Amino acid sequence: MPVIPRPDPAEYATYQRRYVDAVPDGDILQTLRRQADETARLFGGLDETRARRPYAPGKWSPKEVLGHVIDTERVFAYRAMRFARGDRTPLPGFEQDDYIKPGAFDARAIGDLVDEFTAVRAASLALFSGLPADAVGATGVANENPMSVRAIVWVVAGHERHHVTIMREKYLMQGGS
Repeated sequence: MPVIPRPDPAEYATYQRRYVDAVPDGDILQTLRRQADETARLFGGLDETRARRPYAPGKWSPKEVLGHVIDTERVFAYRAMRFARGDRTPLPGFEQDDYIKPGAFDARAIGDLVDEFTAVRAASLALFSGLPADAVGATGVANENPMSVRAIVWVVAGHERHHVTIMREKYLMQGGS
């Protein structure tokens, strides 16, 4: 398994710093494993009614939040694979809001979304754990910003942490789960 140290701020876009900074020091792969269990328990503990209810008008429901986390992790893992394999083709960004409606997350059972998150995280961990040491520092361009594979791994963890924090503060504090 590769050692994937915290990336230098020059390895990712400025707006992603909040994600990297949200991740505690330590073994990032272990952090990703621990998150998988914590996030599955958090979302899996919601009943269907609560899972479809946004905390405020115009905000995503918990199901949509989890769908967004899943979609984003897939996009970032794909970027990591491309960069790790030496593909220098600049990759486009993606508009997160445009993915929500066609994702139809509210029409799915929360348990199915939790299962999908668990499967996507397992696939990401398999990719990240199997990277050769030299691939961890590989770079590419995504959304018009340079980014390293190492940074992608940390951003995946921080992005998930960001949304779990919002779930706890905005959704679950508004009347429980």
